[in-house]
Amino acid sequence: MIKLPKIDDKATKKAVEKALYRYRDYLVTLPMFLMPKVTPSYSLVPPSNTNAFHSSTEDAAIERIQYIEERDSYLENIHGAVNTLKDIEREIIIKKYLQHDASYDPLIWAELGVGRSKFYVIKSEAMLRLAFALKIEVYKNKG
Repeated sequence: MIKLPKIDDKATKKAVEKALYRYRDYLVTLPMFLMPKVTPSYSLVPPSNTNAFHSSTEDAAIERIQYIEERDSYLENIHGAVNTLKDIEREIIIKKYLQHDASYDPLIWAELGVGRSKFYVIKSEAMLRLAFALKIEVYKNKG
């Protein structure tokens, strides 16, 4: 019989939080007009642009382009993963981790009209879904 590995919930949550904080770090480097818009239905809509950059200093230009490509790819991956969540999960993740002024859990569950326990169940499920979507889930070691 095949035994499937078990997910390490705590380590997986930390991995997802690290990814979401990295997302926020990258957002700081975007010009304001390129910031993703949060729609009323709590979907992230990435801007469409080419981010073309031209410079007389070739090395600096190449380094800058590589950074921009890495950043844009990362942001796109996070957008895609967040947009696969259920509506309420997406709203929690965006309010907690992705907005410029991140909110606190009690404020979020009050806004959503859910109790504390239900909020943490939904948030936990959202973190797990994000981990799988981003392929950063952590498994428990055998032994």
